[in-house]
Amino acid sequence: MPQPQYTQRASEALQRTIKIKQRYRHEFIMPEHLLLALTEDQSFAFSFDEFGDNCLRDLSNRLVAFLSDVEQVPEDAGSSLELSEQMQQVLQVAATQVVSSSADHIDIPHLVEGILSLEDSQARYDLELAVDGAVEDWMSMLISCYEEEDSMTGESGETRHEEAWRTQVVCLNDQVASHNPLIGREAELERTIQVLCRKEKNNPLHVGEPGVGKTALVYGLAARIVEGRVPARLEKSRIYQLDLGTLLAGTQFRGDFEKRIKTIMEGVRREGNAIVYIDEIHNLVGAGRTGDGSMDASNMLKPYLDAGDIRFIGSTTYEEFNRFFSKSRGIVRRFQQIDIDEPSVDETVRIIMGLKAKYEEFHHVVYPDEVISYAVSASAKFVNDRFLPDKAIDLIDEAGAYREIHPSEELGNVVDKALVSEILSKVCKVDAMAMKEEDNASLETLQTRILERIYGQDEAVRQVVEAIQMSKAGLLEEDKPLASLLFVGPTGVGKTEVAKVLAQEMGVQLLRFDMSEYTEKHTVAKLIGSPAGYVGYEDGGLLTDAIRKTPNCVLLLDEIEKAHPDIYNILLQVMDYARLTDNKGRKADFRNVVLIMTSNAGAQYASQASVGFGARVPAGEAMMRQVKRTFKPEFINRLSATVVFNDMDRVMAGMILDKKLRELSQKLEVRKVTMTMTEDAREWLLAKGFTREYGARELDRVIAHDLKPLLMREILFGCLRDGGHVEIGLSSEDSASQAKQLILNSKNTLLST
Repeated sequence: MPQPQYTQRASEALQRTIKIKQRYRHEFIMPEHLLLALTEDQSFAFSFDEFGDNCLRDLSNRLVAFLSDVEQVPEDAGSSLELSEQMQQVLQVAATQVVSSSADHIDIPHLVEGILSLEDSQARYDLELAVDGAVEDWMSMLISCYEEEDSMTGESGETRHEEAWRTQVVCLNDQVASHNPLIGREAELERTIQVLCRKEKNNPLHVGEPGVGKTALVYGLAARIVEGRVPARLEKSRIYQLDLGTLLAGTQFRGDFEKRIKTIMEGVRREGNAIVYIDEIHNLVGAGRTGDGSMDASNMLKPYLDAGDIRFIGSTTYEEFNRFFSKSRGIVRRFQQIDIDEPSVDETVRIIMGLKAKYEEFHHVVYPDEVISYAVSASAKFVNDRFLPDKAIDLIDEAGAYREIHPSEELGNVVDKALVSEILSKVCKVDAMAMKEEDNASLETLQTRILERIYGQDEAVRQVVEAIQMSKAGLLEEDKPLASLLFVGPTGVGKTEVAKVLAQEMGVQLLRFDMSEYTEKHTVAKLIGSPAGYVGYEDGGLLTDAIRKTPNCVLLLDEIEKAHPDIYNILLQVMDYARLTDNKGRKADFRNVVLIMTSNAGAQYASQASVGFGARVPAGEAMMRQVKRTFKPEFINRLSATVVFNDMDRVMAGMILDKKLRELSQKLEVRKVTMTMTEDAREWLLAKGFTREYGARELDRVIAHDLKPLLMREILFGCLRDGGHVEIGLSSEDSASQAKQLILNSKNTLLST
């Protein structure tokens, strides 16, 4: 790293330091030599004017007394320029500050910062004693003195001081023409003007969610001032935006940030009738603080807030207000809070209609009115983690950019609903066809398509599809999931399969949670996140994070009865309000979720329902009785439907077997193998794989155990290595075992298992 150069006055101070060291005949150059040399600098001396007439003289006397007690070396050794360890540290700190800031040379304030960074140093002790511990204030004064010294070239320092603060702010009055006009928000704007005209507490604080238009409201006020449509008290006012990031950038040493704040505030005060706008005002708390005893930006602004001659407008979100800003009660009480609510869909349509011409001109496209309305309603429905009007404006802006780059052969430069749906589908991870409210053809055939893949559960499928269609028709409450369904039935009858097929046919993702992982009380917290102070707090909630990433989905909670009972309290909130809040206060929206919970509760009683003399209780009713014992009434009462699945019978098992054989044939086609099966072989598989107790899973095991090994050996080592046709048959009865087995016949070769 190259060593920075010194300014002329810093070089002169170091030359005086060497002479002082030689005069005292000391072995090393020490920080005390440097500080004594600085007392001879005129601007350094001026910085002590406000700390008493004798403080600089007392500092010099203490340094002289200390240096006089330091052991001297022989006169011929006094010419050495070796630095003490502390002096090396002073120069190193000064150089580091220059490199990490925007300065070009090491100046005297950098050297002073180096002295103040020392521990167990007489120079630091004497300097802090001279300013009575007010190091921050004195450093601010020291910097001012050297800035005034620099300004004494050409024009006067006062003129430069007058213009310097304007480079640190942005005047919104000059930016009105290039900013989107404010449409609506009349009540909030009138309330802001009213607060600005108060005698005391004339500082409005806009609090609202991100994207609802807090900044646009201030630009709307600036536009009214430019147009002259404000009360006489606000006429010809200018609004200056204060950017805390810009103020903090390049601050090199203590006191520099305070100096910038003071310079700007004094400049605004001299202008008169000015308004300071601070976006993200919560950043004031702690900004510029270098230690526990130092002041931050909020404390520096309190005198100006109290004086009333400078009015302030702040804006922040509810989350940041509660987390940071509300802790500074002294600053909060000086503002008048104005809540900025999210506009309704109708209000947002009116806002974007007013902005439409600007976006059409920018993108060279055309937005039909019905497309604007559709974009607003679709963004309100499907984009759940952001707020109107921001998310709707983003949608039409991106649609316009796409159409400008890819003109349509049929529509030219017109943005249509299909394009809006396509862009929204990428954002929300949902099939574009599913968002077209006018396209109900796919919804109408949903039951037929599912029944083509699910066998023997017609009534269960009908209830599922009917619940979803009821929600799509708008006949259910809006602030609820699309459907909340409890699937009840024996194992292996298709409960999980229905959820998978439903997600595929709806064009959405399936999110599956195995509830057997949440049997303990403490594991339930993983779904919404661990409390603060516990392991996993920073990881967030598994369920809430998944829904925020994929807000349009089928959510499958498998084997819900195995979870800890606390899980039902979480699900009550989901089924009632379609909202779930994680450990950090972030909300997940379940309005576009199909919630499916599966359970085996009562399945063991279903098979016993018709056992005994005169028993006439249906299996479904027997299961429902046990479900009501397992789940609380308030849980069952919030379900869209409780769907009871039938037991496996032979007809259903045969259909499932044929489906699984077709899936196996599709896998074989990849290896150029075709397969047929004789009827007696099929019947043998069905007889061996059909059990009411284990359902379709027993068929999977039979195929894996008896059929696939035959195919595997021939594909890897036999006559099917290059493909071919194979026929699965049944062997004649084995005299030893008196049992029949599958055989594989390929190219006239008979193979027995």
